[in-house]
Amino acid sequence: MRKRWVQYWRLARLDRPVGWLLLLWPTLWALWIAGEGRPQPQIVLVFVLGVVTMRAAGCVINDYLDRDFDPHVARTRNRPLATGAVSPFEALVLFAFLMALSLGLVLTLNRETLVLAFAGGAIAVTYPLAKRFTHLPQVYLGLAFSWGIPMAFAAQDKTVGALAWSLVLANLLWTVAYDTMYAMADRPDDLKAGIKSSAILFGRFDLAINAMLQALALVTLALVGQNLGLNSWFYAGLAGAGATAFYQNRLCAERDRTQCLKAFLNNIWFGGFVFAGVVLAYI
Repeated sequence: MRKRWVQYWRLARLDRPVGWLLLLWPTLWALWIAGEGRPQPQIVLVFVLGVVTMRAAGCVINDYLDRDFDPHVARTRNRPLATGAVSPFEALVLFAFLMALSLGLVLTLNRETLVLAFAGGAIAVTYPLAKRFTHLPQVYLGLAFSWGIPMAFAAQDKTVGALAWSLVLANLLWTVAYDTMYAMADRPDDLKAGIKSSAILFGRFDLAINAMLQALALVTLALVGQNLGLNSWFYAGLAGAGATAFYQNRLCAERDRTQCLKAFLNNIWFGGFVFAGVVLAYI
């Protein structure tokens, strides 16, 4: 029985915190900014738990929909559904359970947040299908990974206006960059399997486009900070994030699969530096 639970844990990617950290950081940016440095603790707790459960649900449905592709990709061929360690039916039951947990969490928040949550859930569930129809599934992922931002504003009874959508734009640009690094690691296998990605679309311009996207994300965040009148701590956080972006692009320079994956993983520091700058700016 214990081995079974281990497989479920792996299917939900709870053994790999990088994914939920990448989803958590922009949500925390928004919670702190919308809360003017003092977000309500219970709302923060709901969002943290919601990020973990929704990301886990997203991983499960992603693997369920990709169960015929994953055995052909080196990085994914050992996932529980790809190996048959977990059945498709079990995956759907686990997905339903995680979605029910997420719904229970969001029901503790206000109505506007609940409406946004349903829209975000629809985006998360349909994201895995994007790679079948477009070379830019990373943009769709960026939208999914940014949806916690308007929800964070709504949960604290703040207008979901230009400020919230500016943060969404910054996070979307950053997400497309780091998920392209992830796709660069899979590019040879994706070409064989017929899976579309930004790494394939960008081709030999992938490094230049990634650097541009990261720079635009930082510029957008800097404009947000200027608009809010945040102090130098915020810009110190952006400088730290910029340093990680430079390092990541150096790692990807040879387009080596292992190094591209390492660059992707390093993005937890990009998001963490931005969050640290936001927190310190409000102290």
